[in-house]
Amino acid sequence: MAQGTNDREDGNKSSSDEAALSARLGSLEHRLSEVRDSRNIRTDQSEAGSGDNNARASAMAMGFRLSSELIAGVAVGALMGWGFDRLLSTSPFGLIVFVLVGFIAGVLNVIRSAGVAPNRTGR
Repeated sequence: MAQGTNDREDGNKSSSDEAALSARLGSLEHRLSEVRDSRNIRTDQSEAGSGDNNARASAMAMGFRLSSELIAGVAVGALMGWGFDRLLSTSPFGLIVFVLVGFIAGVLNVIRSAGVAPNRTGR
């Protein structure tokens, strides 16, 4: 008889252990769902912020392109002026004139690249 009462106690003990384990499992699932929801909210916010980053990167690329257009115009003008001065021995007048012409050409390229003025390549 003592053995029969031990079986009942073990049965009650295992069912109470299963109930406690089930309660802990439910609690764990609830906490995991809260963490997943908070992560989904954060990723939604970061995806919205990535549009700002893309716009900022695009604007920076456009800025580098426009500044390189201007610098290239001035540099080509300076090289051409230096070449004419060396060829014709008119130092420094060729350099001054061609740097100014290069600056004007660079500004016009920047205006065309920025889309402010219409592109007149196909007259």
